Amino acid sequence: MPSSHSFFATSARGLDTIVAAELTALGATDVLPGRGGVHFTGSLETGYLACLWSRTASRILLELGRGPAADGDQLYETVRTIRWADQLPLQRTIAVDYTQVKSQLQHTQFGALRTKDAVCDQLREARGERPDVDTARPDLLIHVHVETDVAAVSVDLAGESLHRRGYRVDGAEAPLKETLAAAILLLLDWPARAELGQPLLDPMCGSGTLCIEAALMATQRAPGLNRTLPRGWTGQDPALWTRLVAEAKAKIRPLKNSIVGLDHDPRAVAAANANARRALPDAIVFRQQELEVLEAPAGIPGLLVTNPPYDERLGADPGLYPLLGDLCKRRFPGWTVGVLSGTPELAGQLGLRPKRRHPLWNGPIECRLVELPIGTEAPVSGDGPGWRKTSAHSEMFGNRLRKNYKHIAKWAKREGVSCYRLYDKDLPEYAVAVDLYEDWVQVQEYAPPSDIDENAAARRLRDVMARVPEALEIPAERVFLKVRRRQRPDTQYGRQAEGGDEKIVREGDAKLYINLTDYLDTGLYLDERPVRKLVRELAVGKDFLNLFSYTGAATIQAALGGARSSLSVDLSNTYLAWSERNFELNKLARDRHRLERADVLGWLGTTHGRWDVIFLAPPTFSNSAKMEEDLDVQRDHLALIRGAAKLMRPGGTIVFSTHSRRFRLDRAELTAAGLSVTDVSQKTIPTDFARDARVHQCFRIERTA
Repeated sequence: MPSSHSFFATSARGLDTIVAAELTALGATDVLPGRGGVHFTGSLETGYLACLWSRTASRILLELGRGPAADGDQLYETVRTIRWADQLPLQRTIAVDYTQVKSQLQHTQFGALRTKDAVCDQLREARGERPDVDTARPDLLIHVHVETDVAAVSVDLAGESLHRRGYRVDGAEAPLKETLAAAILLLLDWPARAELGQPLLDPMCGSGTLCIEAALMATQRAPGLNRTLPRGWTGQDPALWTRLVAEAKAKIRPLKNSIVGLDHDPRAVAAANANARRALPDAIVFRQQELEVLEAPAGIPGLLVTNPPYDERLGADPGLYPLLGDLCKRRFPGWTVGVLSGTPELAGQLGLRPKRRHPLWNGPIECRLVELPIGTEAPVSGDGPGWRKTSAHSEMFGNRLRKNYKHIAKWAKREGVSCYRLYDKDLPEYAVAVDLYEDWVQVQEYAPPSDIDENAAARRLRDVMARVPEALEIPAERVFLKVRRRQRPDTQYGRQAEGGDEKIVREGDAKLYINLTDYLDTGLYLDERPVRKLVRELAVGKDFLNLFSYTGAATIQAALGGARSSLSVDLSNTYLAWSERNFELNKLARDRHRLERADVLGWLGTTHGRWDVIFLAPPTFSNSAKMEEDLDVQRDHLALIRGAAKLMRPGGTIVFSTHSRRFRLDRAELTAAGLSVTDVSQKTIPTDFARDARVHQCFRIERTA
C-alpha cells in the first residue's frame, strides 16, 4: 500500500474554497480546488481525517488508477488495469457511481455498465465468481469520473455522502444539507463567535440542521464520529480509524453557548428535537413559536441565522421576508443576521443593507447567503412586532372590510351562500382580494405596479394581514395569503407549494374540496357560482358534458340537480384526481358520472358521443407539455365551440364561460355556422363580484334550427 495517495473531495457548487481550507488545516498537501471539488494528496490517515472532520465536503474519493476512456472499450480496459482481487474481499457487494464531463461516451448509464462489467469480468476470471451489485448499501462503492476522455477510478473511502452525520431520524432528508449548513456557519464566522460565548438563534429552524451543526462546531465534535467504514475495501485500516475516532472524542467539550431553534410548525419542532437527541442530547432548545412574536434573548448579541422558505417553499407567505427584516431591525440591535435566500428579490425585501453576499447552491438552486449586521440602536416604532405592526392609514382598509362583511354576510345568509368575496381592490392602495371560505379566508395580493416602492407594498401587505383577522374576528392562522403575479400572455399559473392541506366547503347541497395553499386558485371559482346554477338547471334529466372540467364542481352541481349522466374531460391528472375525490365526497354513481383524461381540442374531433348540455370553460391560455399544441382561448374559441356543437343533440345548449378579460366572441362566425348566441355575462355575475363586471364572460349557445 503506497504511503501517499491522490484524493478528490467532492463538494457542492460554491463550497470548494471552504473545503480546501478544511483539508489544508487537516494536513493535506497539493490542495487544489477543481471542477466539483478539491484535489489533494496525503496518507491514508489524511483521508480518514477528512472523512472524520470535514464539515463541508460531500465525499472523499481515493484514486486507484486512471487511463484513457474515449469509448466504452477504452474505459473497460482502464478499469481492468486495477487488480480488483486485491481491492475487494470475497463475498462483498459493489455499486458504481459514474460521472462524466466533456466525454465522447454515450451516457452515464453506459459508462457505469462498462465499469461494472470490467470489475465483474476480471473477478470472475480470477476467482470463478463475480460480486453481487447492491445499489442501496454496497460494501464497496466504486467511483469513476471521466473528463476529456480520461477516466479516474476511485473508491469512496467513507462509502456514503459525508452530509449523513448519523443523527437524522429515519433517514429523512432536510431542505438544507448538513454540509451546506456547516458552510453557512463557517462563512458567518460562527466558530469564532462560539469561542466568545455568543448565542445562536434560528427563528425558522425546520428540522434543526443549522442549530445542530452549530452545536457540533461549538463543542468541537467531529461530524463523522458516528460513521462506520465500509468493509468492502481491503485497504481499510480499522485500527487507525479507531485511534482517530478516540482522539476526536477526547477533544469534545461542553457547550457554553445558548443555541435556540424556533418554528411555527409543531411537526418540524418534534423532528428537530428527535435529531438533536441523537446528535448531542440536552444541548439545544427547540420550541414552537410564531415568527411575529420573535424577540432577542437576554444577554450579549449573537448570530441569527436562518434558511427561510423561498421559491416553491414560499407558498402562501410572501410577506415573510419584510416581516423578518422588520423584526431584526427593531428587536436585535448589535446582532449579525445571516439569511440564505434562493430568490434575490426576496432577500431585498428584508430592508437591510448586506455586509457581504456569498453565492451558494442548495442542490440545483442558486442562492445567496446575505450577511446583515444590525446597528446597536434599536429603532422604536409601531405598536407591536410582526403582522401586528400596522399603520394608522390601514384602519381605512379594516373599516371597509368590516362594512363589506356586514353587508355581504346578510345577502349570503339569505341566499344560502357560504363561500364568497368580501373585498376586491376597493381601496387602490390596498390591492388585494379577500375571499371567505366558510371558516377560512384567502387573501390574494395583486402584484403592485412597477412604480410602487417594494418596501411600501410590503408594509401595506403587513397591514392587510393584521387587519383581516381583526375585522372578521377570526384567528390569524385561518388566513391564507397568495400573490397573483402579472403573467405574460403565453404563460400560465402553476403549483406554488406542496402543502396538501385540503378543506371541505359547501355550495348548496354540494360538498367540495378546496386547497388554500398549493395553487394560486383554490379549486372553486367563486364568481362562477351562478354559472354552475345555470348548468344545473339546464341539465335536469339530461346527459351533461363538462369540457376542461377542472375540479368537477359544475359536474357535481349538474349531477346533484338530476342530470341523467355526465362525462367530465380534462388533461390534468391533478384535476382529475381532485374531481375523483369530489365525486366520492358527494357519492356520485361512477357508472353514470364518468371522468376522462384527454386534450379537449383533439378529443372533440375523435369522439362520437352526443349530449344535451355542454359546459365549455377553457383556460385563457395553456401550454401544458402534455398537449400537442398550446391553447389560446381567443384564437381557439371558434374551433372549440364548433367542435362542441357537433356533439350537441337537437335542442341542446352550450354554456361557454371564460375569465379572459380581453376576450371577444366572434358572433358573426357562429351565426354563419347556424348557432345563436345569448350573452348571459351580467346575469351570471353574483352580488359579491358586482364591483368587477368583467370577472368572467358567459354565453348561452344553441342551434337556430
